[in-house]
Amino acid sequence: MTTFDLEEREAVAEFGRAWWIFLVTGILWFLVSIIILRFDYTSVSAISILFGIVAIFAGVFELVTLFLVRGWWKLLYAVLALVFIGAGIVAFIHPGDTFRALAAVFSFFLIFAGTFDIIVSIAARREIEVWWLQLISGIIELVLGFWAAGYYGRSAVLLVAWVAAIAIIRGVNNIVLAFRVREVQHAAAS
Repeated sequence: MTTFDLEEREAVAEFGRAWWIFLVTGILWFLVSIIILRFDYTSVSAISILFGIVAIFAGVFELVTLFLVRGWWKLLYAVLALVFIGAGIVAFIHPGDTFRALAAVFSFFLIFAGTFDIIVSIAARREIEVWWLQLISGIIELVLGFWAAGYYGRSAVLLVAWVAAIAIIRGVNNIVLAFRVREVQHAAAS
């Protein structure tokens, strides 16, 4: 059982009120993955625009999270938000470019996201019981990122699968985080 002093209770209560944001974004990530898998991916432009939307959506979520965290975590989330939004903008600049360019941007996105998830999961392993779920997600993102960097998307189907995989991983992470935040909020209120 976790014990909280008054200051911690206030901080947890403030952060815990936003648990539903993580739940809604997790559900939205699943919807995005379904849309991605049903999308007509016959052109590089369509795939690039789709990836740009996913990257910017991830960046906006990280910006929302930035306002909910404290300390040096703010810097980490700010950097992650900038990287995601930057990757999304790059995907929009020349959507008709080759698979090589799109796979390079996407591999950078996955490597950065996977590294971040691994760091966060290890740092939070004492506070979050299911920290290993984010660790596994980070490892999968990292492996997909290095695979995308080495393979450079010679197949549109594979590139779409990579984008859908990141959306599913983000959805699972956000839903688990939502219920964990809610659980901690209730523990602080007791």
